[in-house]
Amino acid sequence: MATSSKDGNNNRGQRESAVHSFYEGGSIFVTGATGFVGKALVEKLLRSCPGIQNIFLLIRVKKGLQPQERLKELLNNNVFDRVRDTGVLDKVIAVAGDVMEPELGLSESDKERLFQNVTVVFHSAATVKFNETLQDAVKLNTRGTHAVIQLCKHMIKLQAVVHVSTAYSNADRTDVDEKVYPPPASPIGIVQCVEHLSPQLIERLSHALTENHPNTYTVTKAMAETLVSQQADVLPISIVRPSIVTAAWQEPFPGWVDNVSGITGIMMEIGRGTIRSIICNDKYLVDIIPVDIVVNTLIVAAWHTATFRRGSVPVYNCTSGSLNPILWRELGQLTLKHSLTTPSKYLQFYPGFKFTTNRLLHKMKDLLYHVLPAFLVDVLLQLKGSKPIMLKLCQRFKMAAKTGEFFALHEWKFTCNNQKLLTEDLCPVDRLLFHTDVSKLNWDEYVKIYLLGIRKYVLKDSADTLPACLKKLNRLLWIQRFGKLFLLFVIYRLLRIR
Repeated sequence: MATSSKDGNNNRGQRESAVHSFYEGGSIFVTGATGFVGKALVEKLLRSCPGIQNIFLLIRVKKGLQPQERLKELLNNNVFDRVRDTGVLDKVIAVAGDVMEPELGLSESDKERLFQNVTVVFHSAATVKFNETLQDAVKLNTRGTHAVIQLCKHMIKLQAVVHVSTAYSNADRTDVDEKVYPPPASPIGIVQCVEHLSPQLIERLSHALTENHPNTYTVTKAMAETLVSQQADVLPISIVRPSIVTAAWQEPFPGWVDNVSGITGIMMEIGRGTIRSIICNDKYLVDIIPVDIVVNTLIVAAWHTATFRRGSVPVYNCTSGSLNPILWRELGQLTLKHSLTTPSKYLQFYPGFKFTTNRLLHKMKDLLYHVLPAFLVDVLLQLKGSKPIMLKLCQRFKMAAKTGEFFALHEWKFTCNNQKLLTEDLCPVDRLLFHTDVSKLNWDEYVKIYLLGIRKYVLKDSADTLPACLKKLNRLLWIQRFGKLFLLFVIYRLLRIR
């Protein structure tokens, strides 16, 4: 079969790539592969490092599905469409286990297979639920990291370990350097506490630990970093701290996203016209980072860690704030701007919203623009014989917004010297294959790509519905205008009566 010029250039680039050469013939072990970042990481490794021998994925039983069934489901995801017909998917192997279990719940035979073959480990498994109980957060984020570290010590071919943390592991600080800070408590001590203390004492411990942290997620990730930092003399290990991970900028597809968590959900609902007010200080920076920048940073960090090993554990703040800043206000304006050119068939009201720090004003708007419309839609659904869902969805969004409120009302400054060094140490070919420089991103273009990605990958709305959606948007605009005129008329009549 003839090779396209593009494929030829890619193959030639891979032969000249130091990162590609590093992964050649190696085997990778990934935790958290079924998550947003994990999927994109596995896809990028398969596509840009085809010389990899195998990728072992730690997959647990979930909702009655066995690891092999979940692997099949994972590989059917559209994120793998670019590599689906290349044969590389056969390199992906499910390993039954669970990060929350002692020794990752691995069988002896699977442990031996990993010990003998793995060259690079990516530990990205974590609970990202901000309202997770301390017990579960510690078991997954802290004890799970300890279990991965212990496993790595037996891997005879190991060249690099990359621990995926979060830029907000030090949410109690406003200036965050690329180093590991002292933990709020002894990680191993806390692990022992949640394993042996009563639920009542664990609850009290949770309150104490989160006194200066917004939630159990950030505090348990901070303790996990401490465990990693203690391995500098033992393992070739590094830490990558992404900020808020958002839709793909360029790859595997522009705008690719597979969840509605955090900012993705907010942007989606702004576009649908269902959000009119959000608690947020719009003068602050919003530190978001595209998932492909994160994935490329992880892949390059492994090569960098193995190639330039030093006496301490390197930390890479994978953030945008100091390299390509954008304010919440600017993000909101761009979201509104592009929502009016990329509406979906799930549009409910004409888009329009405001950020505010005034809680009383927000509560009034919430009642008027969120709760009341949701109630009316539910009434219409019931009259049609359908199940009412809007009030439930409204409540779910309010809970999600509440848990993320801390991050919308605070601002951090993350230094990115190591992240910049990572890019500078890449050869020209690798800078093209593994783009890690967020400073080149145009936010205006990216937000449009993001919204189109939400439309395509989350809402499953095809491009051919766009003309009809634009007509619907125009109808909703006139309905809104007439509604405002009617409201003004009612107010005027009431004032005349008085």
